[in-house]
Amino acid sequence: MSCWDTVQMYALRSVGIGERLLPRDDFTLCQQVTLIGSGMIWNVYFGVLALTFGFFLATAVALGKASPSRWLRKPAEWFIFIFRGSPLFIQFFFAYFAFLSLKSVSPVFDSLSAAWLGALIVLFLNTAAYSGEIFHGALLSVPKGDMEAADAYGFSGWPRFRKITWPTMLRLAWPAYTNEAIFLFHATTLVYFSGFPARQQQGDALYYANYFADKTFNPFVPYPILAGYFILVTLCIIGVFGVVNKRLNRHLPQANRSRLRLRPNLLR
Repeated sequence: MSCWDTVQMYALRSVGIGERLLPRDDFTLCQQVTLIGSGMIWNVYFGVLALTFGFFLATAVALGKASPSRWLRKPAEWFIFIFRGSPLFIQFFFAYFAFLSLKSVSPVFDSLSAAWLGALIVLFLNTAAYSGEIFHGALLSVPKGDMEAADAYGFSGWPRFRKITWPTMLRLAWPAYTNEAIFLFHATTLVYFSGFPARQQQGDALYYANYFADKTFNPFVPYPILAGYFILVTLCIIGVFGVVNKRLNRHLPQANRSRLRLRPNLLR
């Protein structure tokens, strides 16, 4: 079997397209690269959707925490405290059993116990808490002079937030938010080791890397392949977020523009 045949058979296996049976012996490098790459589809799915929806919730949480109203501030503070104060793996664990309990109440909640939705919700809430704290810090750092200038030009309420406060908050928070985005994609590898089952062996990239490591008794091939894929994803994130960062800082002199710096979190 040629490498091209292997790619045709296994490239989309993680989403249920192609050969259903996994290789049993004579594992080739092409098989490992193809199947681990196939599993990356799920990692990208979790990362992109959680980051997209989490961005908007994070903005609302940051505004709630900065609100003078106790009824808005306290829920935002507790939301951030709970999801930042507990390990992500434990959040997956409790969420899975909570979703199973809901499933026993009504079949409407069946999808929550599946990884594609249940794990996505956990990642969405987790990144919203971390990003919300980042945005809150940036919101407090918005220069008072900008607000005074906005008042002088007659901006108030929603127009001032949309044209002055929010863009400045994003500009200040974007380097730190980029690192959160990178870590979120790395955190997607926890999904299938946290209770959410891999349906019909259609797991993520780490699922397939672990499969090959167990079968070949050689972790020094599949895990470096997995690391290589995540390095490529990280480079893509830095590139996309770098373009956005330039857009947010386009009005500033070149010397005053903030630069993205990769600062990976060793502990969550």
